[in-house]
Amino acid sequence: MLKKVRVDKWLWSVRIFKSRSMATDACKTGKVKINGVNLKPAYLLQREEVLEVRKNGFNLIFKVIDLLDKRVSATLAEPCYENLTPEEELNKYKDWFIGKAAPERREKGAGRPTKKERRVLDDFKDDQH
Repeated sequence: MLKKVRVDKWLWSVRIFKSRSMATDACKTGKVKINGVNLKPAYLLQREEVLEVRKNGFNLIFKVIDLLDKRVSATLAEPCYENLTPEEELNKYKDWFIGKAAPERREKGAGRPTKKERRVLDDFKDDQH
């Protein structure tokens, strides 16, 4: 059982960042903190510590439950941390993320929209936001 692990390695292994280099860069640019103190990528993380992570303009807060040094699936990574992010920040993230997962669909054989159809679609989408 691990007693300490590098913070960049842990952030990558529990899938908060897509790559270890992204996690390292976040640490180097001051986007990962504990109690308001910027962490270096080599900081040795322990259980029960609370991390503040700034990712894509959102402030996320995680409590370390278990330590990992190898990347695992999302279902195995989930019990390794507790998400303490405030509700309004989670709502802001969900609002930003809605509609980004799937592209828009058109009927098969309808082809690309004309300029006029595109303007109507754009006006409709602007009204929705």
